[in-house]
Amino acid sequence: MINVLLAEDMHLIRGALAALIELEDDMRVVGEVATGEEAVARGVELRPGVVVLDIQMPGRLDGIAAAEELRARAPECALLMLTSAGRTETLRRALAAGARGFMVKDAPPARLAEAIRRVAAGESVIDPSLAAAAITERPNPLTPREAEVLRRAGEGADLAEIAAGLFLSKGTVRNYLGAIVTKLDARNRLDAVRIAAENGWI
Repeated sequence: MINVLLAEDMHLIRGALAALIELEDDMRVVGEVATGEEAVARGVELRPGVVVLDIQMPGRLDGIAAAEELRARAPECALLMLTSAGRTETLRRALAAGARGFMVKDAPPARLAEAIRRVAAGESVIDPSLAAAAITERPNPLTPREAEVLRRAGEGADLAEIAAGLFLSKGTVRNYLGAIVTKLDARNRLDAVRIAAENGWI
């Protein structure tokens, strides 16, 4: 029997997932949580065979951060990530965090059940459409620091605010933004924010 912990902040979706899993003869839901922090706490407590994690959850830990903590504190738990937006950069981050599986939420129920079985058995499972996109789409050209600078710029922070928040000089932030615009072949900073957001890089 495969014990499954569900981490999904939307109650309706979590309930639907639990109902689908309970229909399978070889798996059962042992816990349902709504945040990354709860996922880590219950995962460490219950040690389920598989933790199904939504990528986007409220609170300090999103799904990927929760996956990293679970890999460190409960490494025997296999991790299967769910997303409503199948961006390849998110896929790469999830795999780097230790996830064995990555599925879109609108996958057929039979495919989700099979994914749970396969990650429980130690296999890797990636939604076919995401795998194809990962091969064809260009990788993220931004460094983590560049992505953080651009994310803050996209949130409306000015040079002084970004510099203070990241303990940089205004000139360094200006240089970062100039390099980012060039790397992304963008017309300006706003265009760079749009390009990076559309590709899931910020």
